[in-house]
Amino acid sequence: MRTTLTTLACALTLGATLLTPAEAAAPARTGAGSSGKCGQGELCLWPGTGYGGRRTVHELSATDIESCVPLGGRAGALSLANRTGRPVTTYQSAECGETGEFETYPGGGTWLPESPYRVRAFKIWER
Repeated sequence: MRTTLTTLACALTLGATLLTPAEAAAPARTGAGSSGKCGQGELCLWPGTGYGGRRTVHELSATDIESCVPLGGRAGALSLANRTGRPVTTYQSAECGETGEFETYPGGGTWLPESPYRVRAFKIWER
């Protein structure tokens, strides 16, 4: 009990936002923190785990369907949210090569706070 009170006092002193257990378990779904937001119809990628860092957003209107889209820079992405309504395959390879790791995520609202590999490219599929 003493540890809980000390933690609470420290959080209040520092001006921290306290989350409910449900919010802490799924911060992106509850909208906690601006870096964990991703709008309907978007594919959002973050360079850090837990939706950390500057978010990159891709929409269907500006992305070729079923084409390899390499991510610029060396950082790639370590977390993502797929809200495009279509399946998205992420690739460890910047050329969408299937010799490295790759995984397809459904488009109905997939949130991945920590990818098992650095995402360097993706494809959005027709269906």
